[in-house]
This record gives sequence, structure tokens and C-alpha cells, in this order.
Amino acid sequence: MDSNVLSHQLSKETLHGSLTDPAIESMNLLNEIADRYPDAISMAAGRPYEEFFDVSLIHDYLEAYRDHLRDDRRMDDAGISRMLFQYGTTKGIISDLVARHLAEDENIEADPESVVVTVGFQEAMFLVLRALRASERDVLLAPTPTYVGLTGAALLTDTPVWPVRSTGNGIDLDDLAHQLERAREQGARVRACYVTPDFANPTGTSMDLPARHRLLEIAAAHGILLLEDNAYGLLGQDRLPTLKALDQSATVVYLGSFAKTGMPGARVGYVVADQHVAGGGLLADELSKLKGMLTVNTPPIAQAVIAGKLLRNDFSLARANARETAIYQRNLHLTLGELTRRLGAAPGVTWNAPTGGFFITVTVPFVVDDDLLEHAARDHGVLFTPMHHFYGGKDGFNQLRLSISLLTPQLIEEGVSRLAGLVTARLP
Repeated sequence: MDSNVLSHQLSKETLHGSLTDPAIESMNLLNEIADRYPDAISMAAGRPYEEFFDVSLIHDYLEAYRDHLRDDRRMDDAGISRMLFQYGTTKGIISDLVARHLAEDENIEADPESVVVTVGFQEAMFLVLRALRASERDVLLAPTPTYVGLTGAALLTDTPVWPVRSTGNGIDLDDLAHQLERAREQGARVRACYVTPDFANPTGTSMDLPARHRLLEIAAAHGILLLEDNAYGLLGQDRLPTLKALDQSATVVYLGSFAKTGMPGARVGYVVADQHVAGGGLLADELSKLKGMLTVNTPPIAQAVIAGKLLRNDFSLARANARETAIYQRNLHLTLGELTRRLGAAPGVTWNAPTGGFFITVTVPFVVDDDLLEHAARDHGVLFTPMHHFYGGKDGFNQLRLSISLLTPQLIEEGVSRLAGLVTARLP
């Protein structure tokens, strides 16, 4: 190349504004710090337990799905090959099996036509927000703190997110009613409220049954949708019915993922969107149109692997994940116990006590920011997630999130010990 020819250089001001938002940067930052300090014990990553990963299961699941196509759907070899090798329908090739899983595990009666199989949860969220964002008036409500993936999808679809306070019982329903009234007064149109009723990321909190019923009543009274995220719902004890199972008026759009209960590497999620659209069809049909222009379809091979796991376990991922759930429960109780042992007497240090899922929120009497995270990794050998990332960098600067999902008991004990060393060194 002629050294006198200057290459074209882009200005960040000419790129989409989401690219400079802290929410987009947060996950990259955590990965970069983890890469720089590989010996640090990570209590940051919300990944499923890995001990039971087995490559041979991929082949077994594919075989199970092939048997299903041959024996239950009466397809010949050419049809089976076409199903697995070709693009497939935009809504997905396993929508009927996903619906059977929802009936088995969640008591959700979903018409397969209302199910769109997506490339992970993130595509499902993006499609829903893109479809609902029709004008500049449209806004989304979400609890604060909230999952950064929701924040990112909202940024990519130019959807303003109005925060709603959180409590130890999930989203604050009084503040939700207040925000709905505030939106009405300001001429904004609330299209939906995002909510995770079970073991929410990042807080770990859940909603009790009366709160779920009241949330449904508020949504129906104000004519808004509820976007229910249930990534962790099967991974706990004393499970309550999902909002979708309680929904009597098609208020809930149900967003699911097989990342925690199926196989994260398959990158398969789904959305149940059974709301009717004036003029005919379901919201799922409209989402399918958008998906056709975004990813065309979810890879059939990935869908087949998930389908095989469903088939091998009689459509129950609660039963299929019994070993993993037991380990998450063990790790959760062990971490809470170690926090009490190491930090129970520390002034100003508190934490919540979730009953399932992956996460615990710790509150401390000093600033928790990205500089402290790097200090923790470098000098104390432990990683966590600063909670300000889940507040859009506007709050949460005295909290951190611990993830218990990947660790052995020995690593938990050592990780909490290292964290306690950091915390006690920072106490006044």
C-alpha cells in the first residue's frame, strides 16, 4: 500500500450512541480484567456449572432428535437431512417441543404458533423491544438494578428505560404505579415492564405470590405488557408459578433461555408472544418478520441439540438439572455461611439471602468501582462484579455481586476469604 495514502478513519460521533454507553462496555471490562489476572478466583461470571459437560451428549441429543423426526413425525432420511442442514423456518423447528417443555415444567399452555425460537435470550429481547418501539413516545420500565443485557438491547433499539425501584420482594409495585402515572402526565407511552420474578440477575431476589398477582393486576389495568425473564426459575427450591402461568389476559410476553438449563454453547432461546395483533395474527408472527431480517433463523443443529435434551428427559429440564440445582443450592448456602463467618461482625457490611439462582448482593460502607475491582484482582486474587454496572453507572457504588455457580467448595471458601481480606482492609 502507498504510505502516502491515508486510510479512512471514523469518528465515534458518527457511530451509534450505544457504542460509548457504559452498559455496552461493562462485560468487555470484566473479561479483560479476568484475562489479566488468570489466577484470581472469579466470583463474577454467571455461567452454569461445568463438571457435567460431556461432548458425547451432543451426539446423543442429535440422535434423539433424529429418532423423533423419524418415529414421531414419520420423516424419511432425505427429510431429516433437509431439516438439519437447511435454513429451516424462521420461527424455529422445535417450537412444538418447547411448548411441551413449558407445559411440563412451568404449567404454561403455549400454542406452538406463539413460540419463536431465537439465537439466545438476547435476540428474543431485541426482537420484542424493536417491535414495541413504534414512536418517540414509547418507553420501557425496568427495575433498578437490572440485567445489563436488557439495558444493551434497549440501547440498540433506541428504547428509553425508566427505572423502577427494587425491594427485597422484587420490583417495587408502588413505585411502578407511580412511574406509570408519571409517564401518563408527561405524555409518554409505557409499552412494557421488564421483570425477573425468580432469582433475578443481578440481585438474586424473587417475588412472592401476592406480589405476582398484584403485578399482573397493575399491568392489565394500565394496558401494558410484562416482559418476563425466567433464566433461573428452574434452579431453586420452593418454586412459585411464573407470571405467564398466572396470566389470564395475555399480558405476559415470556422470554426464555436454554443457556442455564440446556447448553450455553448452543445459544438457543425463545419467546412466547401469544398477544393478538389487530388485523390478524399474533405478536409472535410480527417478531418472526423481524427475525427473518436479523438472523434469518436459529441454527437447526443447535435447536436439534436442545430438542434432544428435552426428548431424553421427557421435556423436564427441572429434572434434567437436578444435579446442577443441588450444587447451586450447596454453593449458595456455603457462600452465605462463609460470608457470615468471615464478615458477620464487620460494621456496615450486609448481604441478602436468595433461595435459588446464581447471585448474592453484598453491600459495603465504601466505594465499589472498576478501580477497586482491578485492585481486588491484582492484590487479593478475587473477582466480583461491581453493581454500578447494573445501575447504568448512576448508583450502586457501595454494592457488589457474587456469583456462586461455577465454583467448588474449596474455591468458595478461599474466594470469600480473599474478599474478606479486601473488605476489612477498606473498612474505616
